[in-house]
Amino acid sequence: MQISVALVSLFSLLSLISADVVTRFKDVPECMEYFYRSGGRPPLMYHFSTLYDTHHRIAVYSAYHFQPSNGGGREKRWFVEPQLVNSSWQAGMKTGEKLGKDHPGVYQGERQALDEDYKNFGFDRGHLNPNGHHAVPNRSATFTLTNVVPQNAKLNRNVWRMYEAELANLFRDKCSKAYVLVGPLAHNWIGKSQTKRVNVPDYLWNAYCCVDNNGRPVQSGGGLARNTKKNLVKGHSLDGLGKFLKKFTNKPVGELF
Repeated sequence: MQISVALVSLFSLLSLISADVVTRFKDVPECMEYFYRSGGRPPLMYHFSTLYDTHHRIAVYSAYHFQPSNGGGREKRWFVEPQLVNSSWQAGMKTGEKLGKDHPGVYQGERQALDEDYKNFGFDRGHLNPNGHHAVPNRSATFTLTNVVPQNAKLNRNVWRMYEAELANLFRDKCSKAYVLVGPLAHNWIGKSQTKRVNVPDYLWNAYCCVDNNGRPVQSGGGLARNTKKNLVKGHSLDGLGKFLKKFTNKPVGELF
């Protein structure tokens, strides 16, 4: 089963970050604002939307709007989604430690990856929706483990990071608004004690569409990288990227935007 996770920012005096879990994006109109369509209106609350595969404990993709960074550091903590443990629990990203104190003895990792899954396995926690594509305090919402995949450390810290920086420059210079999709193509596993826990991507892909002040597309493209130490990102058109993605599924890919 796949369920979608919509990350929400609730702006209070404490700038709390929260999340909602829904079974379909269309159930929450704010989620749909992260997918380009003519005449759309700006979102009121939601930072980004993630389609999350709870069986493989990895995101299918994240969809977001680019925001110019206003400085500030990285969040030092990693968060889990309480509603993926129990759908009746209150929405709100929490550290595993804090959630464990609120609900002693409850296993948190049945339907999502945990921080411990990434320890001592040689993979980075690779952001799909990068924190550098958001302003403070919104960027803290990207540090949920539903927004990361096991990423080769050399790729994550070198050319993929530079690719994200190049996109940020493009979006600032050329776009009134940029719509972005980022996802993995995953087949392998990492695990503990012979237990399958998290799928490891073979590839990471990115697609974007820039629009002007009237909501008309002005530029689009995408990138594709093998999740290896080869450390290479190849640029693609949206059509070319869509054709590549079709090789990995027996279901229609459709238009990316």
